[in-house]
Amino acid sequence: MQAVVKWVDGAQFLGESGSGHAVLMDGPPDHGGRNTGVRPMEMLLLGLGGCSAFDVMSILTKSRQQVTDCRCELDAERAEGVPSPFTKIHMKFLVTGKELKEAQVKRAVELSATKYCSASIMLEAGGVEITHSYEIREA
Repeated sequence: MQAVVKWVDGAQFLGESGSGHAVLMDGPPDHGGRNTGVRPMEMLLLGLGGCSAFDVMSILTKSRQQVTDCRCELDAERAEGVPSPFTKIHMKFLVTGKELKEAQVKRAVELSATKYCSASIMLEAGGVEITHSYEIREA
């Protein structure tokens, strides 16, 4: 996997993925940015949510669950000072569908957390406390 991040202006950077996609990152005005893109640490949090949601949907689809919507809400805490890495992250999955089986949703979230989500497993190995919950909604 490869990526390139290049400076644009001030605290603005353009990230280009090896798969050919680009995303703009920027800092807050008090750090020289213009608030025109996501912050780099927000990008990391979004990556975690995307990685895990991808797993959850894949597992639920393979188990023939009729999912109509899946949302992962992330709430993160960071250490004080510099650097300020994530210390705790809670991931809440809101899964909507038709007659979803709770055991299948629970299993999908657990498998993502413990076996499949590379981002989650990497952050936990680095000392971040990651917790998970889920809510099932009928479509």
